[in-house]
Amino acid sequence: MPADVIQTLRWGHDALTAVVEIHPDRAVALRRLAPGGAAGPAGAPAQPLVEVLLPGAGRARASQRLSETAVGCRLRYAGAEQSREGGWHVLRLAMRDDASGLAAELTLRSYEGVSACQAQVRVTNQGTAPVLLLAVTSFAAGFLGRHAGDLDVLYADSEWLGESRWTRRPLGEVVPALGLEGHGQHGRGAFALTSSGTWSSGRHVPMGGLVDRGTGQTWVWQIEHNGAWRWETGARQDGVYVAVSGPTDLDHQWSQTLAPGESFTTVPVSVAVAAGNGAGPEERDPLEEAVAALTAHRRALRRPHPDRDTLPVVFNDYMNTLRGDPTTARLLPLVEAAASAGAEVFCVDAGWYDEDGGWWDSVGAWRPSRTRFPGGVEEVLGHIRAHGMTPGLWLEPEVIGVRSPMADELPKEAFLQRGGERLAEHGRYHLDLRHPAAVEHLDGVVDRLVGELGVGYFKLDYNINPGAGTDVDATSAGAGLLAHNRAHLAWIDGVLDRHPGLVLENCASGAMRMDFAMLSRLNLQSTSDQEDFLRYPPIAVAAPLAMTPEQAANWAYPQPDMTDEEVAFTMCTGILGRLYLSGHLDAMGPERLALVREGVRLHQALRADLIASAPCWPLGLPGWEDPWLALGLRAGDVTHVGVWRRPGADEGAVLSFPHLTGRQVEARIAYPRQATGWEHSWNPATGELTLTCAVAAPTARVLELRELSSE
Repeated sequence: MPADVIQTLRWGHDALTAVVEIHPDRAVALRRLAPGGAAGPAGAPAQPLVEVLLPGAGRARASQRLSETAVGCRLRYAGAEQSREGGWHVLRLAMRDDASGLAAELTLRSYEGVSACQAQVRVTNQGTAPVLLLAVTSFAAGFLGRHAGDLDVLYADSEWLGESRWTRRPLGEVVPALGLEGHGQHGRGAFALTSSGTWSSGRHVPMGGLVDRGTGQTWVWQIEHNGAWRWETGARQDGVYVAVSGPTDLDHQWSQTLAPGESFTTVPVSVAVAAGNGAGPEERDPLEEAVAALTAHRRALRRPHPDRDTLPVVFNDYMNTLRGDPTTARLLPLVEAAASAGAEVFCVDAGWYDEDGGWWDSVGAWRPSRTRFPGGVEEVLGHIRAHGMTPGLWLEPEVIGVRSPMADELPKEAFLQRGGERLAEHGRYHLDLRHPAAVEHLDGVVDRLVGELGVGYFKLDYNINPGAGTDVDATSAGAGLLAHNRAHLAWIDGVLDRHPGLVLENCASGAMRMDFAMLSRLNLQSTSDQEDFLRYPPIAVAAPLAMTPEQAANWAYPQPDMTDEEVAFTMCTGILGRLYLSGHLDAMGPERLALVREGVRLHQALRADLIASAPCWPLGLPGWEDPWLALGLRAGDVTHVGVWRRPGADEGAVLSFPHLTGRQVEARIAYPRQATGWEHSWNPATGELTLTCAVAAPTARVLELRELSSE
């Protein structure tokens, strides 16, 4: 390329446009990523498209961030290839750094008609000496055209019982204006979030976003990895950048040696974009527009499975019910009540293998208890089938209790280790799924339970976190953990290849591993272990930010001592997701049980809409203590809305639906149909629904907003 020629490469389709700048004297940069129809020049900061951190090169400018690494600044364009693979548009962009001998290939994939793409980077050592990687970004780019003071940053804190607590705040509060232009240097700080160990969402949901308050330009990204990750955003002289990666040396004790000819591939990252200012297909909040695109992108990426269309209602005996203490006597009447309520799967949760009441540190053999089930667990599973439901079992496959016979039967090499010691946490060892003995053991367990007992559903739980990883057969503890993470995904793929109709639930102490690497394979996500029905709604309302609405298994656990309004409140929490039912239904009176049945029937009637819906938040993103909460699911000309009024709330609320502004709408209460005390009025000029409630909190309703024909 002539030294004075700057080239641009355009890629995408009608819904997405990417503009790559190829400069002879600078690193390749993504100068635009926006919806296909969005106007405006390619004006994003010249953030290097790929960042690679090496110990012998470091950063071009001293900092602790993943921007302007020395190798990243030296990478030069080496070719590009565009192709179609089914409905996917694919760009492969090659770069090379002559000084280190490293070649990098960025792959972008975007599904036709969806304003989102998936990014992944492969780094290859084309030199003659080994190279030690300390970090490689999956996605790195400048955000179009503005500075930190004009932007909001979006992120979510998460922890056990308090999952998915989203925050939207001015980026300038965490990335201050420093006058970088006057200093002739990029910034050194960044706003960064990281995970720890294998709980990918144990501290934060592996997502983030930026919104331009003036233009509405929005990016929302997700890190598709079941282990360690980092994302950051910060200031450059020319604007704001984003860098997203899997594990790094700085945060996760990760490093990877590449011998000559060897390659390393990063974890996938997806980015959804929205234009704002009405540039989308219809009036919509730009954040909701980006989340709708990410929702469609997730559906395109997910593994095919018959459950995706049928969404059977699951009853699980744990939450606020048997709580890990199942017996034949307790289960049989519960099975009958669950079937009567309309459940289609019955999952026996923890404890089904326990003989002595101390099952926590003895798990691992996964043999049914004879003391809990005198007639064998087959009697219970047969009772489930006889009532028209699929039998399911709880399983925590990756752990072996320290008292389990499997702890001595499996070789030491089949466990994660540090310094020659097996990693133990909370009375459990952690299997290393790189080892064939660990895989053989788990395959044998699953195949036996499916083949001999007819199990059609597994709740896959995960209640420990091994930390940085394992130093066995790895350059670093973090590299060992990353290889185990990938082996875990391969094990899941193998299970589903052998048992294509088997339904798998993702659970990890509630939602401590709520990432798209898992959700692209597993059918539903238990969104929390929260047993306080008043605290669950903000978790349920936030869930569709992190997954497709039909995967959000929000628990509804009605109890015999609840009032009608309390039963309706907890049922509303489950109806607009993947209804996940529990509770002592067997002790419930006929009127309350009828209220449960009505909620189940409504959910079943909504399933066709759920699998095609996009979420909206008519009261904004939920706050943990918000007295009023609302979630909308848009499906064609209908918007289904769940609304919760918690103790301390005012008697009224105004819900905003920008996509319905100027439309005539018929609003009705869909659940519970016979309940009174809620009134509503629609204002087409503003697209607002005003609610007034004379019912004492807690109270909740599911509403239907149907657009009327203009003819």
